[in-house]
Amino acid sequence: MRPTRLSPIFVMAALCAPLEAHIGSPDVFHEGMAGPYRLLIAIRPPPVIPGVAEIEIRSATPGIGRIRIVPLPLTGAGASFAPTPDVASRSNQDPNFFTGSLWMMSTGAWQVRVEAEGKDGKGQLSIPVPTLPARTLKMQPILGTALFLLMLVLAAGLVSIVGAGALEGQLEPGLKPSKTEEKRSRTLRVVTAVLVLGMAALGNAWWNAEAGVYSRNVYKPLQVAPSLEGNSRLKLLITDPGWLGFRKTDDFIPDHGHLMHLFLLRVPRMDGVWHLHPSQTESGVFEHDLPDIPAGRYQVFADVVHANGLPETMTAELDMPAVTGKPLSGDDSAATASPIESADAERTRAELPDGALMIWERGSLGVNVLTPFRFRIQDKAGNPVRDMELYMGMPGHAIFVKTDRTVFAHVHPSGSSPMASLTLADPSLAHGAHAARAPALPSAVSFPFAFPKPGFYRVFVQVKRSGKVQTGVFDAEVQSR
Repeated sequence: MRPTRLSPIFVMAALCAPLEAHIGSPDVFHEGMAGPYRLLIAIRPPPVIPGVAEIEIRSATPGIGRIRIVPLPLTGAGASFAPTPDVASRSNQDPNFFTGSLWMMSTGAWQVRVEAEGKDGKGQLSIPVPTLPARTLKMQPILGTALFLLMLVLAAGLVSIVGAGALEGQLEPGLKPSKTEEKRSRTLRVVTAVLVLGMAALGNAWWNAEAGVYSRNVYKPLQVAPSLEGNSRLKLLITDPGWLGFRKTDDFIPDHGHLMHLFLLRVPRMDGVWHLHPSQTESGVFEHDLPDIPAGRYQVFADVVHANGLPETMTAELDMPAVTGKPLSGDDSAATASPIESADAERTRAELPDGALMIWERGSLGVNVLTPFRFRIQDKAGNPVRDMELYMGMPGHAIFVKTDRTVFAHVHPSGSSPMASLTLADPSLAHGAHAARAPALPSAVSFPFAFPKPGFYRVFVQVKRSGKVQTGVFDAEVQSR
């Protein structure tokens, strides 16, 4: 599948994006089947709500005649009553590429339903989309100046009309106004000017009040405070800084079988990562017995999904002494890498613990270029491995982290949406059903993603082989274009 270059409006939206489900990378990417058609989809939620989401769809299956798109709440009664879908526009240069835009009218967890039809029949899929207002939009300086000058002209015109009407409105042709009439005209001009200034002040106060109300609704992520209890037990205290009333700190639902996916990244060298799964011990509190971890400063990324399907990533930093803990168990995993200062952004091969190789089939990289990041695993003899297993219901997991940690994204082969949110949109995608459909896995795994900004990134790719989680580590330098 050929990489897709996204439109300039997408780039502008990404620059003012909120810190939400994926830090610094709020756009939604998805690869999946709409009936017989495999689609690669990018959805750019608007930075303000209500606002327009921009959508790009590329079909890997030829023969699509029409694609329709429609926004729906992810849960609740509204999820069952779709409005009339919009028809996506087909590219004149590429018959398999479609674009569209949809109004997202309220804050929360939404979905975009994509309906495809063509020579092989019809199909649809739904992609969860968090709609979180990022900020208030400021008026462009040129537009603001023009409107201010226009207001002055209108105000001066109104004062002049009132004064002229009082001075000459009832004056006979050829006569000059008396001193009384001139005084009355001046008085009315002053009174009108005061009224105009008062109306402008009241309008400005109303505008600021409305802006203040909206600014209080701008998304504020959950806060997490990590601490070490004893020598090896990590405690995470979650608090709500005060956002919309519907958000809670105890309504999380399992995603891949866990209420929280926790990533500990040793910084600034980024030479170690731990993927752990703390348990909730009480409302807003998670705890976990740590494995062996060397001393250092750690960036904490904690992924959760609310009951309404809204995902959030919390982040914090923690200084830890050397931890002597319990061996890794269950779905927990760890990986080490070379320090980021010695990284090789051209390297496309990573050696796994058993001597096998993970190979990145890398193409050109760029900002907001939606790309299937494909990795294949081969044994020492160069043959495709045959022992791939599902890791928490997925063929693999990938973590994209910018070296300044302003971007963090936990991505699956299906895309950037958590499986818990996808399942709310389409219950047939439940974890058990997914696992049952994949008794044997290929030796390659692919992740749809687009780097949201230029810079240096580290990519951790996790797969499971013969019961063991293995991690390939790669680096990428992304240039602005």
